[in-house]
Amino acid sequence: MADVVINPIRVAHIMGKMASGGVEAVVMNYYRHIDRTKVQFDFIIDEDSTVVPYDEIESMGGRVYKVPPYQKPAAYHSALVGLFRGNKYSIVHSHINTLSIFPLFAAMRADVPVRIAHNHSTAGKGETARNILKYILRPFAKLFPTHYCACSKHVGRWLFGNKSLAKGRVTIINNAIDTSKFIFSKQIRENVRKELNIENKFVVGHVGRFVKTKNHLFLVDIFDQIRVRNPDSTMLLVGEGELEQKTRDRVKELGLTEHIRFLGVRNDVHRLLMAMDVFLLPSLYEGLPVVGVEAQISGLKTLVSDTTTREAEVLEDGIEFMSLNQSTEEWAARAISFRPVDREKIAEIAAVAGYDIGLAADKLCKYYMKLFDET
Repeated sequence: MADVVINPIRVAHIMGKMASGGVEAVVMNYYRHIDRTKVQFDFIIDEDSTVVPYDEIESMGGRVYKVPPYQKPAAYHSALVGLFRGNKYSIVHSHINTLSIFPLFAAMRADVPVRIAHNHSTAGKGETARNILKYILRPFAKLFPTHYCACSKHVGRWLFGNKSLAKGRVTIINNAIDTSKFIFSKQIRENVRKELNIENKFVVGHVGRFVKTKNHLFLVDIFDQIRVRNPDSTMLLVGEGELEQKTRDRVKELGLTEHIRFLGVRNDVHRLLMAMDVFLLPSLYEGLPVVGVEAQISGLKTLVSDTTTREAEVLEDGIEFMSLNQSTEEWAARAISFRPVDREKIAEIAAVAGYDIGLAADKLCKYYMKLFDET
């Protein structure tokens, strides 16, 4: 049994290339709501990270450490071992999926007693090189961690196997959100639509980094077909990424420049969701998308690819799944066929069990404290 904790347990979170994605949002949500008198977070990020909330992290007592990317293995390993030993971490929590073998190997060498591998995704079509690496590394996923976590059973099964899941060795940590922020408000909807000058439009929405996984070109083609059926449609794209220019080129090619808004990285996604009429997420693959949970809590009809785990349905009839083998015409027809719902009524069932960040953060805090006491 460890000594009584006087100072908060400091957990090292391995974030990889920190940007504006879903994993970053999940970890930050937990950090904002966890009892920081008991547990503190340090963020270990690659030095080429692009979107890092330094001020917010430091204001809450956290620390950010930059290390060389894993593509420089010797420097990466050396930096991590030195960091783990220097700060005497008891818990290292890695969020970089199959790549977690690298920081957790360093943690083992640094004698860190609790080493958590947390999987957030699977593999899917469209990213051949990345998927090859995932499948090469997957057999080694259980070599260096002492504990396994995942955002859903499907994702946990993919990396850690059926036996580990069946034996209860995989702890499910939901992609929880501050449900109170996403409860629909008619006034907010009207305000945002006025701000964006889209009061009388059918508004299609998407939130995600411009990376191959998110399938933006297919998304734009779907919207093109939506406009064939409803010329008063507009689309809001929230996010940034390396494929943004390629997406803009497709938009220009289809003559949709005036009808698709690129909004960049936003800190008011909850408000934007309220302004939308339908949410599309035709990803090549997903773990359990945070924004899908947020959209449903907002009462927004959500249409996602069937590569997304069925566990993404956190509200009954809150989400529908479609095959990427179906045509853009079929996607468009389904997107505009949703019947209007009383989004304000959704508020009555919005505090979905396991997805409210207040309850989930308390559960995670107790999980860390239990692991610490066992060291």
